[in-house]
Amino acid sequence: MSARKYVLDSYAILALVEDEPGAQAVAAIILNEKAEPYLSIINLGEAYYIVLRRQGKDAAAELGHAVRQEDRLVIAEATWPRVKAAAGIKAGGGLAYADAFGLGLAQELGACLVTGDPELRVAAAKVNVELLWIGR
Repeated sequence: MSARKYVLDSYAILALVEDEPGAQAVAAIILNEKAEPYLSIINLGEAYYIVLRRQGKDAAAELGHAVRQEDRLVIAEATWPRVKAAAGIKAGGGLAYADAFGLGLAQELGACLVTGDPELRVAAAKVNVELLWIGR
């Protein structure tokens, strides 16, 4: 039996590092041996800039280091096919560009997208991507 695939978006990463609602669910996915967690490098960049803006350089550097050192979390690069897929999703409207990368990666992998971002509810339904909702 293959592992269940999950794509964490920037909302999920921020929930984890800022101990917000959903943090336990995100941690459980990362630690679960029967799960394959992924994160788009673009979503990591978005989380990095948010922490940089809110908490400063040291906190952002710590986030970047911690996420990249997590062996179980696969960081998905922004390849040209992924950029085109994200652009196509973004062109559909109503979604931030970084969110389109997470959604596109989930679609590519047949994975469940872990988020609490309200914009993604409608967008995920449009492209038949399952959501694990960690928002309020």
